[in-house]
Amino acid sequence: MSMNKQGRQTQPRDGAASNPHPTATGNRALMLEEPLIFEIGDSERTGVDWPADCWGESRLGDLARKEPFDLPGLSEPETIRHYTRLSRQNYGIDLGLFPLGSCTMKHNPRLNEKVARLPGFADIHPLQPVASVQGALGVIHELADWLKKLTGMPAVAMSPKAGAHGELCGILAIRAALEKRGDAREVILVPESAHGTNPATAAFAGYAVEDIPATEDGRVDFDALVERLGPDVAGVMITNPNTCGLFERDMKRISDAVHATGGFVYCDGANFNAIVGRVRPGDLGIDAMHINLHKTFSTPHGGGGPGSGPVVFSEALAPFAPLPFVEQAKDGSFRLVEEETAEDHHADSFGRMTAFHGQMGMFTRALAYIMSHGADGLRQVSEDAVLNANYVLRSMEDMLEAPFAKSGPCMHEALFSDKGVAEGFSTVDIAKALIDEGFHPMTMYFPLVVHGAMLIEPTETESKAGLDEFLHALRSVVERAKAGDESLHGAPYHAPRSRLDETMAARKPVLTYEKPEEAIAAE
Repeated sequence: MSMNKQGRQTQPRDGAASNPHPTATGNRALMLEEPLIFEIGDSERTGVDWPADCWGESRLGDLARKEPFDLPGLSEPETIRHYTRLSRQNYGIDLGLFPLGSCTMKHNPRLNEKVARLPGFADIHPLQPVASVQGALGVIHELADWLKKLTGMPAVAMSPKAGAHGELCGILAIRAALEKRGDAREVILVPESAHGTNPATAAFAGYAVEDIPATEDGRVDFDALVERLGPDVAGVMITNPNTCGLFERDMKRISDAVHATGGFVYCDGANFNAIVGRVRPGDLGIDAMHINLHKTFSTPHGGGGPGSGPVVFSEALAPFAPLPFVEQAKDGSFRLVEEETAEDHHADSFGRMTAFHGQMGMFTRALAYIMSHGADGLRQVSEDAVLNANYVLRSMEDMLEAPFAKSGPCMHEALFSDKGVAEGFSTVDIAKALIDEGFHPMTMYFPLVVHGAMLIEPTETESKAGLDEFLHALRSVVERAKAGDESLHGAPYHAPRSRLDETMAARKPVLTYEKPEEAIAAE
């Protein structure tokens, strides 16, 4: 350890073992150690000079602040340099591959971003008169039409703001449908291979959650599911393709069995990117399914405003879908249906999920992506995503155990375990060492049904050359682990920070900045 100029301890990025002459500052070439903004600024400094009387007389009276804000003051160059240096420590899709399984971190085309910033989309307000936002409502309506056609479902709710929000939307529609027929069911069945948000959503909606085991090939145990079905089961929440990267081949049989006992089928559509253009969930008997626009239709995961998780519905659940929704009149104009009235044929709606369609930027990006590809292009998207995942699977199965490789081709993601790696080495060592190789780690320890899981989803936007580069780095790290290279336990060495105690960080996070005692004493 050494001390930087702010008096903080720094870990040499190269590690003491590999670098006998660590820098005193923590800097490494042009990657500079960057303090917190509170440590480089002070309240006596500012980048702008304001005349003392520029604000006029305060209208706050006795409510005016008596003490200074104590915010850090910086000059303009200091401010620009601070945030530029921080940005260089970020890893993004514009820098390299994101191999995160289950997350579908695909490239966001710049065409989408350009469309989202067009006047009339980027600057509209949710309280504008409907007559002044006809174009925006038209975009929502057209995107909704695409989603219905791609899924083979007759209705869609556009208001949910994310995947888990969409799950809640679907489960509330199921609850409303059951209440309408006076059927008080209390249990939702969730297979082991489902996303973790599924049982959380069912529990949040007031249902008891029961697990359904998986078979040895990583799919839902159909016989166990059928045996548990009964008059107390409201429905099943199933992820397809599932979190093991496998398509549920019995999906239609599952749907038929659930329907035969009076229940409903909710499908987690987070992995729709693997089947879009090839499989219509409506044809599989699905009653409700959310679609993560950021995973399938290339809207940003974050930083682009509110997310979006539209939910498509079967005929059985369509009357119970939430408000508002966009409707096109005979004259071609659009309106928002916001009231639960019989004449709108929506008197059974369970109500609102949100006040407004605040995720307009996601809608414009998704529609731009869909229209630029067309139906045939979207089909190729899913084919390329599956091809890339299987390329990763077959390229690494000689180095890492692939627990379901014998179950046939995977779908959108390749799943490995740390079984077979040298004793004392685990998934976290491989993942952290990948950082030193310049790559973001894969998803670790998920799904829980696989010990030391490593879940890799390359998406369709990565080239073979890019995948080969990643695979070369991954193979080299695994080879080091199998050879017992003890230095892996300290990786990463070249990152802005060395390996953290993740348990301590989760249980006792430090979320606020406090001045060091010596600084307080000096004041």
